Parts: sequence; C-alpha cells; structure tokens
Amino acid sequence: MPATDKQMIIDRTKAFIEQKFRGEGSGHDWWHMYRVWQLAKHIAKSEAGSDLLVVELAALLHDIADWKFTDGDDEAGPREARKWLEDQQVDESVIEKVEYIVRYISFKGGTNTHKMSTLEGKIVQDADRLDAIGAVGIARTFAFGGAFNRAMYDPDQKPQNFESFAEFKASIKTGTTVNHFYEKLLLLKDGMHTKTGKELARHRHEFMKAYLSEFYDEWEGKL
Repeated sequence: MPATDKQMIIDRTKAFIEQKFRGEGSGHDWWHMYRVWQLAKHIAKSEAGSDLLVVELAALLHDIADWKFTDGDDEAGPREARKWLEDQQVDESVIEKVEYIVRYISFKGGTNTHKMSTLEGKIVQDADRLDAIGAVGIARTFAFGGAFNRAMYDPDQKPQNFESFAEFKASIKTGTTVNHFYEKLLLLKDGMHTKTGKELARHRHEFMKAYLSEFYDEWEGKL
C-alpha cells in the first residue's frame, strides 16, 4: 500500500475516534487514545520489524467499544474495529492483525492467560498499560471510579485475587478505586513486553507506590 494511502487511513481513523470520544468522562476519552497512539509510535521506533500501520490503527481503535461500556461484551471492540476498517477498504491482512490486538489487549484479571503473539500487539498493549499507570494512570483511575460511582477507599474492604474474568468484570461495580491499584495497576509493570515499555513502567510504578504511601498517611491524618 502506498505511504500516502496509509497516512490517509490513519488520518481518517484519528478523526473518527476523536469525534466519537471527545468529552468522554471516565478516562477512556479521545486523549487516552491519543496518548496510547503516541506511546505506541515511540515504542515502535525501538522495535525493529514492526508494521507501523498496524500499530497506529490498533492504538487508535483499541478502545472503540470497550467491554466495560458494552454490558461486558468483549467481542464488541473487535467487531467495531473490523467494521470501521472494512468501510475504509483496508486490506484484510491488516484488519486481521488489528482485530487480534483489539480482542486481546485488555487486562482481564489473574486468569487471563492469553499472551500477545505479535510484535505489534506487544507494542500497543505496552502503550495502553503505560497510560493506566503513573500520574496519568492515577488520574484516570479516579475518573473511572467516579463515572461508575465506586467508593474512593474503604479500609474494611480488601483487594481481591480474582479467579475468573467474570469476577474481575463484577468488581468494576463493587470494588473501590484504591483497591483497583492492587487488583490491576500495580500488576502491570511485570507484564510489559518491550524494552522501552519496561523502562517507562518502572518509573510510573514507583510513582504510584509513593502516591499510595502519601494517600494512607493523609487518610489517617499523619500529614
């Protein structure tokens, strides 16, 4: 595919996602997609052999229909991504690669044993997980908690170790925002695939730990 055609598809996809998600208030807005897109391109520069068209399209489309907003339908995202790309007359080989990434990118609790098998998938998953941690990740976590009417923190409610994806899904409505750090965010560093992803995750992980320490001290009136 000529470079001009590739850029046209990326530009159309960017405009579509920006229009669809601008102003969304749960932390899964256009700017989340934008940051993942930028992070994915940054990571891809250090990963020889990656298909940048697949990386960019998957990054832009990865949350097109997240299961958390589609009544738990974890096939909604792959389905909507495929429909959009088919409408843009993208090659089937590219559609299949993007669809695969959208299907498997999401964190699904302790029993999610599927491992990304493509380089492009590893790049985009690292970018998405990086945006879930660090300073931006903390802000997104509390925005998400507010959107789902979750308690910010309850010292009597302990974090869970999920045995199934169904349990993880249910926790979205019953858990607390601070518990979400232990149930997901603090687990992401060790799941990074790429050298760049691992390097960036270390700093963001330590920032979250420092934040939680400060949070608990303020909660108990020690600071």
